[in-house]
Amino acid sequence: MKKTIGILGGMGPLATADLLIKITMATRAECDREHIRVYIDSNAAIPDRTEAILHGGEDPVPEMTSALENLERCGADCVVMACNTAHYFLPRLREKSRIPILDMLAITARSCARRYPGKKAAILATTGTLQTGLYARALESEGVAFLLPDEEQQKWLMHLIYEVVKASRPMQPEEAGWARLLEELRKRGADYFILACTELPIVANTLPDQGPFVDPTEELARAAVSFCGYPLKAPPEEETTEEAPNTEESGRETDHPKGDFFTDNNFYDLT
Repeated sequence: MKKTIGILGGMGPLATADLLIKITMATRAECDREHIRVYIDSNAAIPDRTEAILHGGEDPVPEMTSALENLERCGADCVVMACNTAHYFLPRLREKSRIPILDMLAITARSCARRYPGKKAAILATTGTLQTGLYARALESEGVAFLLPDEEQQKWLMHLIYEVVKASRPMQPEEAGWARLLEELRKRGADYFILACTELPIVANTLPDQGPFVDPTEELARAAVSFCGYPLKAPPEEETTEEAPNTEESGRETDHPKGDFFTDNNFYDLT
């Protein structure tokens, strides 16, 4: 019997919507009824995870637990969280859960090792995620080399995440800053970029840059589809740093280039 997915969402709402779309786009289906049943609790009342980790802010686990229990009551067979930083609280949530909660960071690290052997990643994440060391440990366990943004680069990245994407502000004015950040990290040795905050795939799908990128949201979506026993669409083409990925030739059906559902329907209000 095929299984169902519960999305513990609201962290933030756009990232939750992005995960649902990527689950849908990763599933090989010929009609509506061949898709996975997905339950969503987009609980935007969950306190900020970075604030809790760095500054002793309100504990998000009670609200996360409330959403988790709702998903269990709905009948979800597994849970996924559309937030990298929230995985700091994963051990506490697993203690409270009767069903599996998939680990986005471990899934992403394995994908990096497979897709970019011998290459160095730059981790683009919230300060909270970086200071927990969660990604560092996950990547080290898979033998993946990585670097982190410096203090000024991280400050700008937090501006992009919190003051632009989470605030639903236009991203186009940030295009030059985004390109500058990536180029500076390339000069420091980055071969590819892990979009380790679920707001950042939205940026990468909006502002043009060759990357290459590893999208943890996409990796989590594919893992969830596989866990539930549904067929996957063809996996993303193995990208290299020598040649920019060609979305038309690669069959990356979960990528969202210009002119797709997102921009045609003003999904992210980008202008």
